[in-house]
This record gives sequence, structure tokens and C-alpha cells, in this order.
Amino acid sequence: MAARRSSRADTTPCQWIDGPNAFREFATHQGKTQSARHIKPLHWYIACRLVLEGGFRPEDITPRPPFVVREQRGTRGRPRYFLSYDPAIAGTGEQIVLGGLKTKNVDVVVNRFPVGPVLAVSCKGVTKAFRNLTNRMEETIGECTNLHITYPAMVIGYFAIIRANRTIEDVLEAPELDRDDTATEPGEAESEKPAHSLTARAVETIQANDIAIQRDGSTADGIIRFHAALCEMTGRRGIRDEISRYEAMTIALIEPKGDQAGQVFRGFPPDESPLRLEPFFQTLYQRYEERFVYGAPLLADRGLTTRLQWDPNSSVFARQELGAATWPELDFEPRLADPQTS
Repeated sequence: MAARRSSRADTTPCQWIDGPNAFREFATHQGKTQSARHIKPLHWYIACRLVLEGGFRPEDITPRPPFVVREQRGTRGRPRYFLSYDPAIAGTGEQIVLGGLKTKNVDVVVNRFPVGPVLAVSCKGVTKAFRNLTNRMEETIGECTNLHITYPAMVIGYFAIIRANRTIEDVLEAPELDRDDTATEPGEAESEKPAHSLTARAVETIQANDIAIQRDGSTADGIIRFHAALCEMTGRRGIRDEISRYEAMTIALIEPKGDQAGQVFRGFPPDESPLRLEPFFQTLYQRYEERFVYGAPLLADRGLTTRLQWDPNSSVFARQELGAATWPELDFEPRLADPQTS
């Protein structure tokens, strides 16, 4: 995340959005990125997924997703949790979290009373200047360390989303970069010039700095170096492990054009990489369970930290309400209760 937030930050409430559309919003965004409108849909997607798949209460999440929980007792006396969609109740913004060195705006946060912040996800969107991705690794490490000093049990994820520029035209259509969020060096703004004014040297510079996927399908060296650096910063399992590591990290390259716009490029990271998108959320849930459920039975037994299982008859899943045809399709499996136990 950027060290300084723009005063023109987008205040649109959290919306229910699926992954492909959130990724498409990022990859096809035009104009400047200071308002963070290119990355907000990713925040919303993560927040909504933490409810639907993660089983966290929407009121515990910032930004607050547009869902409402209703509890009732089943025929066997067990609680049943029904989830409904209500866009009017959605919230906005980030949460300020007390760090060991300074307070920090964090993109997506789960709070559990009386424990405090238990899970957080920091997002970074990159559209150009891939050669310089590793220039701010100390900032990424510092963010995680800062939060873990105060909350060593907090589960922290890092979600890096990268515009998969393949051509000069892709680069020229990419949003202009926020200088506070990009390690662009002086003289490396060639990609912001109009196409007709590009010299041969400018084209060469763009190809070196701003192309993510080469003609042969290989990934740019700058992104490979970024991946290698992040691999050394992820995988924190226990609260006594290094506080400078994240519990989970992921990189997703997003196609920016045509029918594939919004799709995740499957050729990178490699299949064996710990940064693949597929296990990211499950890793967050597993670390949470280990620390706040299995590792804290007194809290879990009182229902203070347990994750909910949604009744399959919830209107969100039954989709029988007026307007349900326009609701997003889920690109993951929701956390549903077994009907036999209701």
C-alpha cells in the first residue's frame, strides 16, 4: 500500500463483486490511480469472499460487505445462520490499525470482539514499471513487521495484482501511476507519452520496464525478481515465527484486453510456487483456525472466534429474490452448513 493516501480517495461503499469482474475493473481502468478506484473492487471482492467463503460476520469486516446475518434455532435446537444481501448496509474505507512503530491504514481487516484485529489483507496494484517492483521491498516487510509487533497472532495476507501488459499499446492504455505507490525512477515516464511521440529508445525503454508478458509467453525479469523476493517473505505459521513474514502472499497477473480482460494469466507464478492464487484464502483460514479456534478453545467455545457456516437456504444462495439474476456468480465454494445438522 502507498505510504500516503490521496485526499481524493474513492468513498464508494463496498459492493458485492466476483473475482473476474474485480480483476477486470483493475486491468481496464483508465486515467490516474490516485483515487484508488482501480484497486477498490479487489478490496470489495476480498471482503465479500471473507464472508461467503470464510464464514466471518460482515459487521466484523472493514470495508463492511453488503450482507446481513440472521440467526434462528433449528429443529434440533442448533443455531442456523441465514445470509441475505442488503447493499444499503455496506460500508467503505480502510481501517486504521495500531502498529508497533506507527498506525497503519489497512485495506481489508477482520475484527473479533474482544480480541481485536485477527486477520488483514494488504493489496498492491501495479500497472507499469515492473523493473522497479523490488525497490520497495523494505516497505512491504516493514508493514507486516509493524502490525505483527502489536498483534503477533494476526493473520496477514498480501495480494499483489499486476496488469499483464503484452504490447506497447497495452502499456500506453494503462493508467498513469501514482508516484507515491510506484518505485519509478526519474526519466522513466516514457510510457505516459502519446504513441506518436515515442522514439526508438522510448520503445526500448517501455519494453524493458513495462511489458509483463513477452512475445514468447515468458514473464518479465522484474516480475520474476519480485516473485523471488516475496517467496522469502511468506509462510509464517506460528506466532513465534518471524514477524517480518506474511502468513500468505499471492501474485496475480491480469489480462487487460479483449475477451480475456480480467482473466488470471495461468502461466505465472509456477505451479509449485507458494504465491499461486488458488491456496491463498485457504491458507489465511487455516492460520486463523490454528490461532483463534484450536489454539484458543475458551474463546471458540463461547462463539467469539468461530467461523460461521451459512444455511444453504439463505437468500444469497437460493437466489429467489427480485433482482437476484444480477447478483455475481461465486467463483469459489461458499461455507455452507450441512442440512442434516440443522
